[in-house]
Amino acid sequence: MTDTPARRHRLFPDRLRRLPTWSVLVVGGTLVGGLTGGVYGALTPTTYTATSYVVAVPTVGSTPESARGFAQAYGRVTTQLAVLGDAQVWAGVPVHTLRESVRTATSPDAPMVAVSATSEHPGLAVDMANAVSRALTQHAEHTKDSTQVRLVQFSRAVRPDEPTSASPAVTALVGASAGGLLGSLALLARPRRNGRNPETAETAETTETAEDTPAASVPGPATAADAREQR
Repeated sequence: MTDTPARRHRLFPDRLRRLPTWSVLVVGGTLVGGLTGGVYGALTPTTYTATSYVVAVPTVGSTPESARGFAQAYGRVTTQLAVLGDAQVWAGVPVHTLRESVRTATSPDAPMVAVSATSEHPGLAVDMANAVSRALTQHAEHTKDSTQVRLVQFSRAVRPDEPTSASPAVTALVGASAGGLLGSLALLARPRRNGRNPETAETAETTETAEDTPAASVPGPATAADAREQR
């Protein structure tokens, strides 16, 4: 017999209740995490990053080891007001924007400082990275007599072709993975009843009840004959 729409509507919640608990937690967490990650990626502004490089060069009376040490030091002071105060003039943005957008990186094996700037506009990211590099080299030029080390621009920042921020597809994938993981952890952390799996508890209880119920006895031929003689 074909199910009517009303009957199908009544059967749908029953089918949901009969689904295994792991499927509700894991699949539901994956769907919610993927949706949340996709919305986050769609609402987050796209950002671009441009990077310029300066290299520390030892002067007369200095050593390459000294140049590497000063490169580490200059990398730490790049985001200080003494450097950003000059860079804001060339970048055309206030100091607090440079402090939030500019990051530096150094290497213990090479006397080089990488200056990276991030912005929603690729052209502005290039301007900030180059401005901070220029201010840093000038700051080092003023102290070269005492440090015996100069900073020289090794590579200017170029306009980035692709954004560095994650796309909505990537954030959705990350969110789905995180949601599935949280659902799995919730499945493992839920309390157990009597040390048995809750999914099979109801089936086990039904089986035990059926085994404990005594079967109906059927009288044998001798018992039936005795009953007829008594009548």
